[in-house]
Amino acid sequence: MLVDALASGCRELGTDVVDIGLAATPTVARAVGWTGADAGVSVTASHNPPPDNGLKLWQPSGQAYDAAGRERIAARVEAGDPDLRPWDDLGSRETADIADRHVAALVGGVDPLELSVAVDLGNGAGRVTADSLVELGCRVATLNGQPDGRFPGRPSEPAPEHCTALSTLVAEGEYDLGIAHDGDADRTRAVAGDGTFLSGDALLALFAAAAADPGDRVAVPVDTSLAVDDYLAERGVDVTRTPVGDVYVAEAASEPDVAFGGEPSGAWIWPEETLCPDGPLAAVRVAALTAAEPLEARLQRIPSYPIRRANLEVDDRHAVMDRVEATVTERFDDVETLDGVRVGTGEGWFLVRASGTQPLVRVTAEARQPDRADALLSDAREIVETAR
Repeated sequence: MLVDALASGCRELGTDVVDIGLAATPTVARAVGWTGADAGVSVTASHNPPPDNGLKLWQPSGQAYDAAGRERIAARVEAGDPDLRPWDDLGSRETADIADRHVAALVGGVDPLELSVAVDLGNGAGRVTADSLVELGCRVATLNGQPDGRFPGRPSEPAPEHCTALSTLVAEGEYDLGIAHDGDADRTRAVAGDGTFLSGDALLALFAAAAADPGDRVAVPVDTSLAVDDYLAERGVDVTRTPVGDVYVAEAASEPDVAFGGEPSGAWIWPEETLCPDGPLAAVRVAALTAAEPLEARLQRIPSYPIRRANLEVDDRHAVMDRVEATVTERFDDVETLDGVRVGTGEGWFLVRASGTQPLVRVTAEARQPDRADALLSDAREIVETAR
């Protein structure tokens, strides 16, 4: 119903519509340029609960609409004065199948991969991943492969607690790798051959190290682990921090010397390919890494540091954050206010962010040693509690 309403509304404004049917969000994003369109829309709830739905908007570059673009659309909606065309000047609506082109783009130039891969599609639209891996010579088994908006197999978000069946299958079967997507397949998480579900930070470190050369930069959100910084620093790669959200990572990844952008939640961006988080592309890239060396061996070289989190209830989260920022700016030298307030210290960092939907302020702290992580969390909590 939403697709039909969207298409009808566009046609009433004289816009031609190309309907590519059930497709992964990165397929839609790539299709904007492939079809010569001016914009693209994915109708999807992504990794949200089944009752939810929404519209994701894409530019011809494959990049999501930035804040200014979204504000322009909101202003037009709120103005309530659309330029409707007469009955004989409506836009057209045609269908197209883009999935095969997405597969061809993913497998082109990639050497054959002799791997056994289990792919958990989460009852979503990520079939392009299974098709691409088969084309590359992998033996592929799928879990939750039937598209179903009720998500009967597992919740759509590919979090470790939702993907225990995949981890068990890989650990107990003869599989080299496990792949998990969310409903619209813009997120990808991975399971090593021994059944270890990789943390988002570990997968980010592996992807970034493979994509970036010394002197390059990698774009990551402010809540990314210090382990990523340390792992990349050993390879001469710098880290650029962004607000949380793949749209901000994509904006940073569009800069000339940024070779890769990623979010630990599972959104991975290779700007030389597309500025959309492309889950099937990530699946092919992690399969190629696995073919060269098992993930479980690679993980041993990535540091892991203790991280602490707390949520504090507040009456007015925005007022509290204003007071937190004032206090932190006065007390500390290394302060970033891109998204909340992030403080860097010699031993670690802490981040204070207001919840977007609840009367909460979230505190995260990480350090190379457990006692320092505890101390940083305690310091951050004290600042927030004083500001309440």
